[in-house]
Amino acid sequence: MQITRTHLLPIAAVVVLAVIAAAAWLSLRPEGLPEGFAAANGRIEAVEIDVAAKSGGRVKEMPAEEGAFVEAGQKLVLMDTAVLEARLREAQANLAQAEIAVDTAESQVTQAEAEKRAAEAVVAQRNAQRDMAGKTFDRAQQLVDRSAVPVSQLDEAEAALLGAEAAVAAAEAQLAAAEAAIGSAKSNVVAAGARVDAAKATIESIRADLDDAVLTSPRAGRVQYLVAQPGEVVAGGATILNLVDLSDVYMTFFLPTAQAGRVALGTEARIILDAAPDYVIPATVSFVASVAQFTPKTVETAEEREKLMFRIKARVDPGVLKEYIQYVKTGLPGTVTVRLDPRAEWPEAYQVRLPQ
Repeated sequence: MQITRTHLLPIAAVVVLAVIAAAAWLSLRPEGLPEGFAAANGRIEAVEIDVAAKSGGRVKEMPAEEGAFVEAGQKLVLMDTAVLEARLREAQANLAQAEIAVDTAESQVTQAEAEKRAAEAVVAQRNAQRDMAGKTFDRAQQLVDRSAVPVSQLDEAEAALLGAEAAVAAAEAQLAAAEAAIGSAKSNVVAAGARVDAAKATIESIRADLDDAVLTSPRAGRVQYLVAQPGEVVAGGATILNLVDLSDVYMTFFLPTAQAGRVALGTEARIILDAAPDYVIPATVSFVASVAQFTPKTVETAEEREKLMFRIKARVDPGVLKEYIQYVKTGLPGTVTVRLDPRAEWPEAYQVRLPQ
């Protein structure tokens, strides 16, 4: 087909437009980073906390809503505690009964000790009577030997002595029973005291469960999403909501060996988000991996070693976070620039610029 002048005009227009676009891109593209800086891509991340129920139960209330900012210690979830409160009342009743049992056992100890003292008095009395009977028997024996009294009187004295010895034995048995009663009463005191301690421990455990039924925020942050809703029954350890700690926001990125080796903790960095390219956010390096994340199968040459990539975190300045916490959103992509040479001056494009 023969190309005419009519066909050449559109082609020439396209070429001219392409040249103009190329010239515009060359004039508007950002200048390369000067020596002493390194840049990489990443995403804004933050510490996430799963707020979970310690024990299974029904979710009663959820004062916090998705997207809400919360302070440390603020109530986030209230679990239904009807069963726990009933168990607490039962444990308190058991404690009252155990305390009464302690008083009763202690009074039994007092009574048993009094009975022992009475038994000791009876033993002393019986011993005195036995001694008197023994003396009477001895005198009767002497009189019989001199034929001063009939033998029947000696027999009566002997019978009285045997009776007195039996009375002593009975009194000593009664004393032993009183001592045994004291030991039993004291063991009852110990057992009742143990029941008191057990009831108190049960009450403490239930109260701890009641405290755990109120889930509070461990840190200041933002509720990212709700997993459960009021009225739902959740298992022990199940996540109810997810919280983002906006006091610890960072961007994770990767640098090759030559650059990562020059990055130290505390190194200055700048973050520019794709969603807000006009702002430059100050940050500092808070983590440098000690082990490469991407390693070739074999590392034999310097060229291969350059392929090693190390994970690094640039933490956003906490003061900036506190002032602009309403603007913080995790997951936003962007670039992070690190100053490898502390003596290098930040280019104008990387001077800190924040929303007014």
